[in-house]
Amino acid sequence: MKVLYFARFRQMIGRGQDEIAVPADVSTVNALLNHLVATDAGVAAAFADLRTVRVAVDQNHCALDASIIGAKEVAFFPPVTGG
Repeated sequence: MKVLYFARFRQMIGRGQDEIAVPADVSTVNALLNHLVATDAGVAAAFADLRTVRVAVDQNHCALDASIIGAKEVAFFPPVTGG
């Protein structure tokens, strides 16, 4: 699965994406976040406050409890504003 990091997450982690093999027991965005945080200190620092994390699964905005089963891409980004 492709995991994308945008904006300040990309800056904090030091890269814009990872290509990972998702463990069989990881089926939601939250579980994926827990897996990523446990395996990478940069990711752990970037996602220390989940209130600032927004996510899209296969380019569809969703909640942190959304399923990632069968997904090809998960993107993490901070809240955005426009004007």
